[in-house]
Amino acid sequence: MPASKTPIYTALAANLLIAATKLTAAIFTGSSAMVSEGIHSLVDTSNEVLLLLGIRKSQKPADAVRQFGYGKELYFWSFVVSLLFFALGGGFSIYEGIEHLMHPQHVKNPIWNYIVLGIAFIFDGISFITALKEFKRQRGDTPFWKAVHVSKDPSTFVVLFEDAADVLGILIAFTGILLGQILNNPYIDGIASVMIGLLLTAVAILLVRESRSLLMGESASAEDLHAITCIIENNNNVQQVLSHQSMYLAPEEVILVLKVRFAERSIVEDLSKTIEALKKSIQNKYPHFKQIYIEIG
Repeated sequence: MPASKTPIYTALAANLLIAATKLTAAIFTGSSAMVSEGIHSLVDTSNEVLLLLGIRKSQKPADAVRQFGYGKELYFWSFVVSLLFFALGGGFSIYEGIEHLMHPQHVKNPIWNYIVLGIAFIFDGISFITALKEFKRQRGDTPFWKAVHVSKDPSTFVVLFEDAADVLGILIAFTGILLGQILNNPYIDGIASVMIGLLLTAVAILLVRESRSLLMGESASAEDLHAITCIIENNNNVQQVLSHQSMYLAPEEVILVLKVRFAERSIVEDLSKTIEALKKSIQNKYPHFKQIYIEIG
């Protein structure tokens, strides 16, 4: 099911406003956790821009240079986003936390941090719910983690996990600042920053793994390939499907190569008509198989 861009635009608007608010609050309060959260939101903002860039580039029509189209642009930019999430989000947050632990200082005017985090929680929560609804629409009855693993559209699950990390990060930052104030212990704020960094790193590793798999090329599902085999072998002019190879070029574009043994009585003219009919039958039921090549075995 084609993805909607709504979660990306929602996350982009939310993260841009939240990043500016968090960093402003960090300047006035000196909170390490708030700096980490501000960096986190800035990274998320750039990630949404890169995802939109990937979607736009992936929709370019095929040409002499890329004869199978530019669909994999989305997978490439999703991989870049995952790496940025790891390096900039996780790495900077851990560094900032360690720096604060080495040079601890009390948070000034923590009330502003609470206000900013509360506002950020609302906006990030709205963005997370939007992304979650879109992912539920796409996955249907498929279990959550299986849907993440088999999804061919990274623009949906990348935003979903980013928003989830945002919400959890805000809760960690809030807890760190509150405990630091109650216990009069400035080290807790630095620990919270490190925890946010570890959270972002864990999410980034998951996103890198899934995005890399898509970039390397994933085949169509076994269920789809079995159904296509049945469609072909039910044709009177076909004896057997000898082999099939497939790969996703984009979320809604699959290339399929079939090796088929036809009945010996088939003549060249009938064979040509049969191959075209088979392609049409497949695409009527599975329109995302955009390019189908049938070899005679």
